[in-house]
Amino acid sequence: MGVQADTLSAYEKWAPIYPPVAHNPLMRAEQAAMSRYWPNVAGRRVLDLACGSGRYSSILREQAAEVISLDFCVPMLLQVSGSQRVCASMMQLPFPAETFDAVISGLAVGHANDVSVWMTEAARVLRPGGTLLYSDFHPAAAQAGLTRSFKDQHDQTQTVPHRFFDVSTQLQAVSAAGLRVEIMHEVCVGAELREPFANSEQFYVRWDGLPIVLVMRVRK
Repeated sequence: MGVQADTLSAYEKWAPIYPPVAHNPLMRAEQAAMSRYWPNVAGRRVLDLACGSGRYSSILREQAAEVISLDFCVPMLLQVSGSQRVCASMMQLPFPAETFDAVISGLAVGHANDVSVWMTEAARVLRPGGTLLYSDFHPAAAQAGLTRSFKDQHDQTQTVPHRFFDVSTQLQAVSAAGLRVEIMHEVCVGAELREPFANSEQFYVRWDGLPIVLVMRVRK
């Protein structure tokens, strides 16, 4: 299978045990950083891009006038409730230009074939003055050899394919899409990510100071 098919297959296996909340220390650290830079979405139309099981859709529903939740994995999307669900690729969004006041995307850019295409599509559907807030696993973590994996419902280890675009490439994509960076923040091991987990002592000693998540807020 190709990378996209492999990614979809992994998420289909993950969906039955993937709750619509930040369910591990890394996700909780990522969500805390995203929340710190959260745009004002009250009364606005917002896209949860690559929404997964809808953890950010749930937050947005409490604040925004209208929430659209988009993902390419049907079993994940079926867990989302209370918003309009759309099954589609994040590389080719099925919306007219200037549809949304904000786009939120958590830990999904690494599933893009091309970060420039992804960024251009996000920019296209944003209204002038709109905000794109996104996070992804930091390229430094990939260079250090860390991977994304999980235990499926049969207790089998599955690895999620993930491309890592270096920071300079992402910044170039932002500029090429006609966006401007407002905030760039690195979530680091031992700083924001310090919550204990099973056998975490060695992890924290080995990777202390490593940037593990990148959060970007950009404006059109």
